[in-house]
Amino acid sequence: MTDTSSLAATLRVWRDRLTPSEIGLPAHALRRTAGLRREELAELTGLSVDYIVRLEQGRATSPSGTVVAELARALRLVPAERDHLYRLAGLQPPADRLISDLISPGVRRLLTRLGEMPVSVFAADWRQVWWNQRWAALVGDPSGVAPEDRNFAAARFPVPGRRAQVAAWPVRVRNQLVSDRALVADLRRASAHYPGDSRLSDLVQHLVSGNPEFADLWRGGVVGQHTDDRKVIEHPLIGEVEVDCDVLSAGDTDLKIVALTASPGSEAARQIETVGVLAAELEALSAVVIGDD
Repeated sequence: MTDTSSLAATLRVWRDRLTPSEIGLPAHALRRTAGLRREELAELTGLSVDYIVRLEQGRATSPSGTVVAELARALRLVPAERDHLYRLAGLQPPADRLISDLISPGVRRLLTRLGEMPVSVFAADWRQVWWNQRWAALVGDPSGVAPEDRNFAAARFPVPGRRAQVAAWPVRVRNQLVSDRALVADLRRASAHYPGDSRLSDLVQHLVSGNPEFADLWRGGVVGQHTDDRKVIEHPLIGEVEVDCDVLSAGDTDLKIVALTASPGSEAARQIETVGVLAAELEALSAVVIGDD
C-alpha cells in the first residue's frame, strides 16, 4: 500500500495544489500538471531538480533544516503545515515563529466575497499588507506609503521623526483609551507568540522609547486581542462617516481582517456606498486614460 502521509507524498500533494499564478509565474495554457513543475519548485528553492525528484520519490528522506525552510517558504505553507514538514523530515520545528504577511488562497477568496465593504488585512504586528478598493475610497489609499511605514500601531502611537500611516483621512475612535489599551494588549500577545521576530521587537522598542503613552500602557502588562472599535472617519468629500470596525483573526498566521461596516439603510451605509461608486468610476476612468496612452 502506498504511504500517502510520507514526506515524499506530502511534498507532491503540496506542489500539485500550488498554481503558478499564486507565486507570480506565468500560467501557460499547455501544462501536464495543474500545480507547480518540479523545475519551478527547484528554481524557487535554489535546490536541484534531481534533489526535488529524489525527495518526491522517497530516495532522499533526511533534508536539512535549511532545505525544509526553503521548501516551506516556496510552497507557501502555513505555520502548522511548516511544522508538520519539519517533523516528517525528522527535525524539530523552529521554536521562534516569524510573523507572516502571506495571505492564503482561501483567505483571498473570502476577501473577494467581502468586496462590498471596506476591508483591509494586517499582519500580527499590525503592518498593513492588503486592502480593497472600498477601503482606499473610505479612509484613503495607503499605496503611496512604504510597506514598513504602513503600521496601525505606529500610526496610532506616533514617534517624532517617523512617518506611519494606514489611513489618509483623519480617523477618531469613540473611546480612545479603551481602544489604545486593546491595541497595546494585542501587541503584547503577539510578542509572546513571536519572541524571535525582529520586526515586532524593533517596533515595540521603538514605540516604548519614542511614545510615552505607549510606554505607560506597555508597562501595564495587559494581554488581549483587539477585536472591535467604533470609528469616525473625516472624509474630505462626504463629511464624517461613523462605522463599526471589527477585527477577525485568520488562522495560525494571526492575520487580522479588519472590516468597516454600518447598519443597513443608515446614513453611514449610504456614504460608504457613495465613496465605493466614486472609486469605481475613478478606477474605470484611469484605465481608459492608461489605455489611450
